[in-house]
Amino acid sequence: MNVTRLGWTLVHFLWQGAIAAAVYAAARRFTATANGRYLLACGALAAMMAAPVVTWFVLGQSDAAPAVVAADRTARVPSTATPLPFAVVSSVPASRPLPWMQWAVAIWLAGASALSVRLLISWLMAARLRWTMTRPAPLEWCQAMERLGTRVGLTRAVGLRISAMVQSPVVIGAWRPLVLVPVGMLTGLPAAQVEALLMHELAHIRRHDYLVNLLQSVAESLLFYHPVVWWVSSQIRKERECCCDDAAVALTGDVIEYVNALAELESSRQLTLAAVAASGGSLTERIARLLGERRPTTGRRGTALGAVLLAAASYGLFAQETPRPSFQVASIKRNTAVNLRRKGVFARPGGQLAAENAPLLLLIQNAYGVQAYQVVGGPPWMNTDGYDIEAKGENETSGKELGLMLQSLLADRFKLTLHREKRQLPVYEIGAAKGNFSPPPSKEGCLGEGDGPPQPPGSTPCGKVRITISPTGLQMDGGKAPMSELVKVLAVVLNRPVIDQSGFAGLLDVHLAFTPDENTQGLPAPMPDETRATDPNRPNIFSALQEQLGLKLTPSKGPVEVLVIDHVERPTAN
Repeated sequence: MNVTRLGWTLVHFLWQGAIAAAVYAAARRFTATANGRYLLACGALAAMMAAPVVTWFVLGQSDAAPAVVAADRTARVPSTATPLPFAVVSSVPASRPLPWMQWAVAIWLAGASALSVRLLISWLMAARLRWTMTRPAPLEWCQAMERLGTRVGLTRAVGLRISAMVQSPVVIGAWRPLVLVPVGMLTGLPAAQVEALLMHELAHIRRHDYLVNLLQSVAESLLFYHPVVWWVSSQIRKERECCCDDAAVALTGDVIEYVNALAELESSRQLTLAAVAASGGSLTERIARLLGERRPTTGRRGTALGAVLLAAASYGLFAQETPRPSFQVASIKRNTAVNLRRKGVFARPGGQLAAENAPLLLLIQNAYGVQAYQVVGGPPWMNTDGYDIEAKGENETSGKELGLMLQSLLADRFKLTLHREKRQLPVYEIGAAKGNFSPPPSKEGCLGEGDGPPQPPGSTPCGKVRITISPTGLQMDGGKAPMSELVKVLAVVLNRPVIDQSGFAGLLDVHLAFTPDENTQGLPAPMPDETRATDPNRPNIFSALQEQLGLKLTPSKGPVEVLVIDHVERPTAN
């Protein structure tokens, strides 16, 4: 019977799997390269998958042979004689399944079915990641992705999108691969580190690791009852990451830059409870390996813990070689003027930074490149007390370096400490009001376009969206602007994250006339001596978007990266 045949197939795999794992464990000790160990592990898992199939057919042939022999012998017995019983039987009884075997097969079927359903759900969730709370990456990074793919050796195009659902870079799809990166990675890490992490993911695509990982999951679902299957599969995932680490380091030529990128990745993973990124293996072990430290020995907790601590200490040593830059001199004064309009933070030539009547909340936004809704906690005076700042660096610096220097200033003078985490917050999803969003092609001239004569003052900005206050309300204008620019400005106006779900990748002209209301909380409040006339016939921003652009804002909730204030004090004296 098939139940007995299946039961004995499962039983035989207990010793077959153990032998395959023992051979692999012995062979890997003599293999020096990560790629060699990876191929050995894949071969061991393939052997484990093949063993039950071979056993099933062998048992089937053994079960069929006795019936043929018995029939032949019965045919030679006279009709008056008593028919002979089965004279030759298989070593595996074929007549009746044992009671315990029936239960074993039933439990295996239940477990395999449950894990198969989980695998299917995981695959569907991974497929949904392509479009759920994602937006296209900036054009310059898409071009960089194409250039990096050529260096890795890929001949097919690979997509790049920014996702609010992932905590680290992840590859989706085997036939149409897509790389998803977390929000803030492309702007929050140095370009060299971002390129190193992207080359790691491109190495996964070149090696067809997504497909291999799927086959691994199938093996885990069918052979779940044997612990060695999970162990060998975990070794495949660990060695796979090491292979891609080696590829990224070989292409970048800078192991320290890549280690720093992995350390930043580890810090972001520690802040989330459920990571969806498929970054197999321990990042601390991978850092120790890249730095030439001894790999932890399986089963020796003290050695493993020592290697992790050594890797962390090594990273700390290298991190201290490039401390966060700071200003040479800085002056901070409380602005006590009455009815003084708040002006903001300005970068000046020669590595100088100035702030006029700027609250600490605005300083944090400029230092860390976040919006007001992304700063959580802190005392009320963070948004009420204004400060005048004059700070000077050594020489000309970039905007990103000025941000790092401002971070150092806030930590030194305001005693600011904070950490990043993700929280479920209210968001808006922007999409087409009806059908597909397809605005007319952008065609009007805009300020700063081409090499022609400059546009007159007040012209529409090119590639950006600008908000102006008119006598009758608010005006939002932009020419040949990407959807990401409109989304960014709307997030500022609404003081809430806006997720692009329109699917529009072109350029559009923006002309919105609306009146402020309780929804436009991100706009600065009028000064005591200021009056803003409003036209009651003008729509609010929701209606204006729908009537004038064909877009709709839908309230929702989603993960948003925030800065949580742990400690802050009023600034120390100059």
